Parts: sequence; C-alpha cells; structure tokens
Amino acid sequence: MAPIPRLRDYKGPALLSYGFRPFFLFGSIYAGLAILAWLPVFHGHLELSTAFAPRDWHVHEMLYGYLPAVITGFLLTAVPNWTGRMPLQGKPLLVLVLVWATGRLAVTMSAWIGWEAAAVLDNAFLLLVAAVMGREIIKGRNWRNLKVLIALGILTIGNIVFHVESHAMGAADYGIRAGIASIMMLIMLIGGRIIPSFTRNWLARENPGRLPDPFGRFDMASLAVAGAAMLAWVAAPHGPATGTVLIVAGLFQAARLSRWAGDRTWRDRLVLILHVAYAFVPLGFILAGLASLGLLPMGAGIHAWTGGAMGVMTLAVMSRASLGHTGRTLVATSATQGLYLLLVLGSAARICAALHPDPSGVLLHVAGVAWSGAFLGFAVIYWSVFTSPRAA
Repeated sequence: MAPIPRLRDYKGPALLSYGFRPFFLFGSIYAGLAILAWLPVFHGHLELSTAFAPRDWHVHEMLYGYLPAVITGFLLTAVPNWTGRMPLQGKPLLVLVLVWATGRLAVTMSAWIGWEAAAVLDNAFLLLVAAVMGREIIKGRNWRNLKVLIALGILTIGNIVFHVESHAMGAADYGIRAGIASIMMLIMLIGGRIIPSFTRNWLARENPGRLPDPFGRFDMASLAVAGAAMLAWVAAPHGPATGTVLIVAGLFQAARLSRWAGDRTWRDRLVLILHVAYAFVPLGFILAGLASLGLLPMGAGIHAWTGGAMGVMTLAVMSRASLGHTGRTLVATSATQGLYLLLVLGSAARICAALHPDPSGVLLHVAGVAWSGAFLGFAVIYWSVFTSPRAA
C-alpha cells in the first residue's frame, strides 16, 4: 500500500479538508431524515413532489442517494492511500458535495422539473465521482483498484435504468436490483480487504493467536460465485436456478467470514461491528435464495442486504475512518456502541417485518425510528469530529 500522503497547505474550513468529512456528515443526516420522511409517505400522510412512485423514491434515495455519498467519502479517503496522491480538498470537494445535494433535491422535486432533468442532475454526481476516481487511480498507476470503477459504473448504469424504468413502466425493478448488486459487490470487495486487515492488526497487537486467513483462492472463488448469483438475481430473481446459486453464494460468504477470526474481537467494538455487519451479507443471500424458490418474501433478503449489510457496514466504516483520519483514539465510546446496537436491532426488526407483515406496522416503525436514530445520532456525536481540525 502506498504511504499516506501529506495534505496540501489548506486554510479553509476543516469540513472541506478531506472527502470523508462532508460526505459522512451530510450522508448520515440525509439517511436519517429520508427515513423520517418515508414513514408518513408510506402511510399516505405526506406527499412529495417527485415523479417517482413513493416506494421508488424511498428505495432510490437509499441506494442512489445516501449510499453513494458514504461510498464517495470512503473512496476519497482510501484512494489517496492507495495511490500516494494528494486528496481532494477545498473548492473541488465543495463542488462535488453540491452536485450530490443538487441530485437529492432534483429527485425529490422531479414532478416539477421533469424526470429527464432530474435524471441528468442525479447521475451527474456518480459520473463525476467515477471520473475523479479514474483519474486518481490511473495517475497513481494503482491498476489493481480499477475494479472499483467497474462497480461505480454498474451503479451509474443502474441509476440511469432506474430513472428510465420508473418513467416508462411506473415502477423500477431492474434498476433496484442492479443498485443492490453493485453496492453488495463493493461491500464484498472492500470489506474483504479492510475487515481481515483491521482484525489482523488488532489481534497481532492485543490478542495474539489465530489470525484471519490471507486473501487467496477461496476468496476469489467466493467473489466469483457471488457475482454470478447477483447477475442471475438481477436478470431473473425468481426460479430454482437463481435460488440455488444465491444460497450457494451465501454459504461461501458465511465460510469466508468465518475465516477472519471475528470471534476473537469482542474487546474491540470497532473491529467487531465490521464482522457483525458482514454477517448480513450471507444472511441476505440465503434469504433471497429462499425467496427465489418461493419459500419466503423477497423483502427479507433485500432488507438483510440494505438495512443490515449496507446500513451497519456504512455506520461501522464511517465511525472508524472518522476517528482514525482525524487523529483520535480508535475506541468505540458507549454512545457509538449504542448507535451500533440500535441499528443492528432496527435491521433485525425490518427483516422480521418482511417475514411476518404486521397490519399495525409496529416492526416497520421500530426499524425506521432505529435507523433514523442511529444515523442522526451519528451526525450529532461526530459533528465536532468532522468540523474541527485534526487532533494530532
């Protein structure tokens, strides 16, 4: 890995000194507020000026709104470490943030400005991020990370399909599945790098003994199976072939997770939560596989991936990266651990709500309030981390 580059001589607001700061902060705020808005929209008590159907607005703003913000914050922080180049700061970073915010406003107001204009403004962000990442990876000659661009490209195509499909068909299906698949592949690619690495570093220092297995052929095979399963699911989500390959992929991912020595990380919650988050990956595959076989509702697997794997993983990565890159001690405070627990319980409630639909919607509300509480709580607790200069 290339050495961490020194920052440029930057005199502006601390919030714009590194990519993770604005995108983690505003992404978490948006994640919480969007779900608080979704609950009354779901019950018909609030109407948004969007061209999307209510469900599609909710799904879109999770998959193509909040998640790309967090992914961008992570990549803007990781890519300089991968390439040894200087990070994006100041006005260029502010432009990127404003393009993201414009997309969120355009989608929510798309009934006024038209779906075509909303699609252009929304996709401008992902295209700009891909261009920035591509430039840095190519100039840094960090060829092995070009696969990140593939996932970003699939996510961008999925977003375009989402807009077109929603307009033409009245509801997005392929665009939703493509978005889920691309983000899950990113989680499996990047998670498969950082989780064993952070675990190994902590265990070697604090708890000598069994260490995570190094990346090898089994990881490559598990990723290949997962990719095939995702392609099958995007193309044809129902049927015995898709169901079988999804379940096999889930078993591979469960075995992969078991090789990372997560059971030995109980004393470091910042490491442990990464393993907990990744556990939702195989769970989602298996639940989705059973749904493809007609044995369960598909929503259970989808929310294991989205609420569980994506939600918990982003919260885990944001909290750790925010502390580490601002010179603070890598320790999960009681408040941070409370956010983790709240989101894990909320994710479990959302999966249960899909498995056992409740007319009263109690589990749905529990899940929504837990999600919003976790992400808005994160924004409040880490506000000073994002807006203050580096501690050391």
